[in-house]
Amino acid sequence: MPPKTSRENFIRSIADLLRKAEIELPDDVVDALKEAEAREENQVAKSQLQAILRNIEIAKNHGVPMCQDTGIMIFFAELGTEFQPGFNIETAIKDAVALATREVPLRPNAVDPLTRKNSGNNTGAGIPDIHWKLVSGKQLKITVAPKGAGSENMSALRMLNPTETGSIKNFVLETVINAGGMPCPPLVLGVGIGGSFDKAARLAKEALLEPLDNPLTDFEKEILESVNALGIGCMGLGGSTTALSVHIKTAHCHTASLPVAVNIQCWANRHASIVFGEEE
Repeated sequence: MPPKTSRENFIRSIADLLRKAEIELPDDVVDALKEAEAREENQVAKSQLQAILRNIEIAKNHGVPMCQDTGIMIFFAELGTEFQPGFNIETAIKDAVALATREVPLRPNAVDPLTRKNSGNNTGAGIPDIHWKLVSGKQLKITVAPKGAGSENMSALRMLNPTETGSIKNFVLETVINAGGMPCPPLVLGVGIGGSFDKAARLAKEALLEPLDNPLTDFEKEILESVNALGIGCMGLGGSTTALSVHIKTAHCHTASLPVAVNIQCWANRHASIVFGEEE
């Protein structure tokens, strides 16, 4: 049996995970950007995509964050029911965020919502935001997804009438149109349908973690084609790629409601994962 992960090693690993997420995009995201650049015929949009790809390369080569907005810290934790860390995981993650803020470094973004006082280390009441999911087994999988405000601010949620399933696509398109170039397209769109008011938003954010090279459903393809037909394009300057992908997650909801959330992500769809514990 392998030794338990110490609190110190856990904090170090999560801080390093944050560094990786801030500096290096997942391969599927980079590949999607390269494909968009290769097929783009609008020369302004093409030059912008080339600049994004060069930015990604510089960040990786020099070990610096790919964007000045290093985001607010969102974590997804899949906790095995037999995983026994021997320490408080939430406080350890909070300490890891503070450590990464100092070391990477990360821009301190966490402020009190009313006084706007900055904590200085990207932690505070309810932050980092940790989404827990219990699973079977002896492992803990942690995924970090730093989320910038430019894209988060343009996200939206609407409580549709239960008879308005046909309006879901229009709501997504309306959200993208209202966003324009502000969330730094090309975008990744996470759409949550069903559940409750807050569940739909969580589903939409989780959808952003889906690999971009996964096959899309017919509905996801339909929305993606309609979004790209808008012509907003890279950085809002026109072109054929307003979004790289659309991913939808659903949950059963009350018979009298139809919550729909759209979580917009910029081209820097940052996330990275690590697994602790015994192999199954």
